[in-house]
Amino acid sequence: MQYIIAKTGDGSHTLYVPEIDEYYHSIHGAIQESEYVFIKCGQEFSSANPLRIFEAGFGTGLNALLACISAEAGRRTVFYTSIEKYPLPERIITSLNHTAMLGEEAKHWFELIHSCEWNRPEEITKNFILHKICGDLITDDLEGFYDLIFFDAFSPGRQPDIWAPELFRKISRITVPGGIFMTYSVKGEIKRALRANGFRVTLLPGPAGKRHILRAFKS
Repeated sequence: MQYIIAKTGDGSHTLYVPEIDEYYHSIHGAIQESEYVFIKCGQEFSSANPLRIFEAGFGTGLNALLACISAEAGRRTVFYTSIEKYPLPERIITSLNHTAMLGEEAKHWFELIHSCEWNRPEEITKNFILHKICGDLITDDLEGFYDLIFFDAFSPGRQPDIWAPELFRKISRITVPGGIFMTYSVKGEIKRALRANGFRVTLLPGPAGKRHILRAFKS
């Protein structure tokens, strides 16, 4: 698969995949979008302590890095599990400018996040334990129970199977009562699938370039 590095509206990099005509993050600001959708509206909103996060789509590791930064700042233990079917090549990861924008300490954590082994929990900091799973969200059994879901897959138009109703049944099974589901997409079929699987859906104002994002609560 071919990856093209693109600069977004806040100066941070994202990746463009010509094969599916899709960007990994918002072209209006990669860091800005991830910080707002997943950290501010998700991680910092959740009161769970310790906090167990499941991420659908590890991608560039940006969400994991921002979650690590937030865990350290808030002195709250975060157990972060992320599944990825196609891990990115090292040459792509090292070409991204995320850490140049987030500081020297973030650079060290980003390197640890990407150098730690797959398929086993690894301590990145005292407050952030990462478990990267190399696997298929659609076909693999999902284990564990989580307080917060980061659903950051490619868009429904590009990867419809990942947004199918049966996938939300799997997500519902691993989400604790009162748990939170966060995503950038507010399509009607996604809201209906979440409601059908025990979630109460709310819309929030979106980041730059997006009118709304979605936060749902497990009943």
